[in-house]
Amino acid sequence: MTGSSRKPRLLVAMRDELPEGFFGPHEWVRLKAVVDVIPGFPFTDFDTLTGAEALAEADILLAAWGTPALTRARLKRAPRLRMVAYAAASVRTVAPAEFWDAPGILVTTAASAMAVPVAEFTFAAIIMCGKDVFRLRDDHRAERGAGGFGSRRGLNFPYLGNHSRRVGIVGASRIGRLIIEMLARSKFQIAVYDPFLKAQEAAALGAMKMELHDLLAWSDTVSLHAPILPETRHMIGARELSLMADHAVLINTARGWLVDHGALLVEARSGRLRILIDTPDPEPLPPDSPFYDLPNVVLTPHIAGALGNELRALSDLAITEIERFVGGLPPLHPVHKRDLEHMA
Repeated sequence: MTGSSRKPRLLVAMRDELPEGFFGPHEWVRLKAVVDVIPGFPFTDFDTLTGAEALAEADILLAAWGTPALTRARLKRAPRLRMVAYAAASVRTVAPAEFWDAPGILVTTAASAMAVPVAEFTFAAIIMCGKDVFRLRDDHRAERGAGGFGSRRGLNFPYLGNHSRRVGIVGASRIGRLIIEMLARSKFQIAVYDPFLKAQEAAALGAMKMELHDLLAWSDTVSLHAPILPETRHMIGARELSLMADHAVLINTARGWLVDHGALLVEARSGRLRILIDTPDPEPLPPDSPFYDLPNVVLTPHIAGALGNELRALSDLAITEIERFVGGLPPLHPVHKRDLEHMA
């Protein structure tokens, strides 16, 4: 927006509790150096009188979880809007299909910043589940040291441990690729399934390209990183789970959408597989879900993504995109309508 005599007006719209995590003094200084922040933030409703007035004033929308969708009707009430800086990953909720009929609005995403904590969490989960840390911890707590060092469970179980462990990555997304990069530095064998990835590209990443069923049968650990698309609904069902070897590990830090949880519960109850679920279906699971009580299942409450101080990495990237836009520089991570076919 170079050449303008005034600072652009910035609308912060997200859940009420998020600004405290996203913005500290440093972040506010950066923002206020290039924009005028519309007071009364954060806005969570564009259909109230104050929300509609703020939207009408906005040149730039700084969005995150809880931002109302920019429907066609709302866009008609936002004549000055020229940029949506999304300080999270998937822009689908704030920019639904009808949004893309309105030309001239730049959309950026912080998905690359979000990918880092998810990849770190998943890499750690691969390591920890490879040694069955969570179940051995529970057993140790119950035994309270009975038997001493010699009672360590799993010491000689060949399916435990991470030396040359076979890890299959489902989805060569940003997160999937980061995890492959982390695994390639260690003594892992790596395979990847992604219909849009060529064998040469997989090899360049340090992985073997496999078809899904071959990967499931080959892997000691399977980690899911495919996007939510119509064709990925329950891509891991009873047939796919049956292909996995006894004692294999299934990790889902993507979305519960990918897994048939009815079929997963059957396998979980059998005790044949070890499972870590960060994103179940439904989310959260109901209080009486059997998954909570199965010793071979680890449930975490959707914490793989940005948490605590990791939120600042998201706001840092969103603010950088805003600074570049105001300064007339090209965006680092723009989102185009064509990207939605493969985007989570």
